[in-house]
Formats: sequence, C-alpha cells, structure tokens
Amino acid sequence: MSDNKKIGNTGEDIAVEYLEKKGYKILERNKHFSRACEIDIIALTKDKTLVFVEVKTRKSDFCGSPLEAITKTKYQHIKTGLYSYISEHNEYKKYRIDAISVILSPKLKIEHLENIWL
Repeated sequence: MSDNKKIGNTGEDIAVEYLEKKGYKILERNKHFSRACEIDIIALTKDKTLVFVEVKTRKSDFCGSPLEAITKTKYQHIKTGLYSYISEHNEYKKYRIDAISVILSPKLKIEHLENIWL
C-alpha cells in the first residue's frame, strides 16, 4: 500500500471516529459508484439527514489546507454518487455534502465543513 493511501486511510479512520462522537451513524465507507466516483463516508445524523463526506488528509499543513484539494470536478463526482445513492435509498428526504480536513502533524487538527456547495 502506498504512503498516500495509508495517510488517506488514517484520515478516514479519524474522521469516522470524530463523526461517531458527534452522534452520526456511519452507513458506508469508500462506496464506489464508478471508477471516478467514490464517497469516503456516508453517514446519518440524529435528525435523519444523510451526509456524504469527503475526507482530505495531509501529514502537515505545509502546502495549505487539505480542503483546497476538493476541485469542482471532484465535487461533481461526489454529487453523481449522492444522486445515485438517494435514487436507491429513497427513504432519505434530507441530504447534504460535508468535507473533513485532517492534518496529522505536528498536532492533530480536524476541520469539518457542513453543507458545502460549489
């Protein structure tokens, strides 16, 4: 496994733990809809809002915020997955896209942006 993949997996594990502490129920991880479309985390809030989470992880913030890596193209892929998922799970009436940034060092830093729209 590449170093970047290990860092990404670590960040996703941290994000899952963070969301669970906030009361989210994790429904799926690394859900693939196509070669270009993968949702890192699909979760459900206490008020039954379906949340599609993109997690970006970096070793440090030396090169800026990990959230800057969410491009318009990546966002469009996430939306494609969202619409695909809700068409199969029409019991969910509320949904949103969130982004979580994880910086591993020198000190763990988590930033959670709710309801992002580009």
